[in-house]
Amino acid sequence: MRIAILLSSGRHPVSARPAPVTVELQALRLAIDLGGGVTGLHAGPDIGPLRDVLGHGLEHLVHLRTDDAADPTPGLAAALSEGAYDLVLAGRAGQGGEDSGLLPYTLARALGLPLIADAAALEPGVEPGTLVVEQALARGARRRLIIRLPAIVTVHPAAPPPLPFAFAAMRRGRTETRAGLPSTPAPCDIEQRPYRPRPKLIARAAPGATAAERLKAATESASGGGRLLVDPPPDEAAREILQHLRTLGLIPAR
Repeated sequence: MRIAILLSSGRHPVSARPAPVTVELQALRLAIDLGGGVTGLHAGPDIGPLRDVLGHGLEHLVHLRTDDAADPTPGLAAALSEGAYDLVLAGRAGQGGEDSGLLPYTLARALGLPLIADAAALEPGVEPGTLVVEQALARGARRRLIIRLPAIVTVHPAAPPPLPFAFAAMRRGRTETRAGLPSTPAPCDIEQRPYRPRPKLIARAAPGATAAERLKAATESASGGGRLLVDPPPDEAAREILQHLRTLGLIPAR
């Protein structure tokens, strides 16, 4: 199985220093566990912190040199078509850039491939050319899908953690630089408006309420309740948290 990992230059969420994206390192671990040849693809002006990805088990990193403002989709689509990869893995979104998460979808549209989102685990299918995807759903639910390759799969943060970093593995890794396809970003008209509070949820009527009470609840906004505390003392903050938990019924009332 030939697997490609889409890599982006991110930033650490705490220090804001350049660093690989954690969910993309998790995608790399899933690819290594599947076996086969794994290649990393990055489109951008330079590699930056992505050399560290080699230390997490990646053996081959391909850098498609493009301008900072260029659209990476054409170059990545051409590289993926040329490589004839069976599986393309990507994170849900970048970390430190625009972070829109649309790149896997634009690639799937350009290549005509199916896309499965939020994979937490991968394993080979029983039939040749198939893959079993365990998809992470809301509230911790899971769903198993059987897909036919080639396909694009985005990885969920609930996937297994990245492999530990090894300096010797980074030294053994191979980096290749190619010229990316020149492209101009599509014009995007952005309208800036003053912030407007979002409408509140509609209040619910009590069970057994009359028609007038239900109509009143439907036309009123639900109150968020609670109190706003700015830098409260620890004792006061603890009391408010306990009172809120008692109101929700999570702890017994005294």
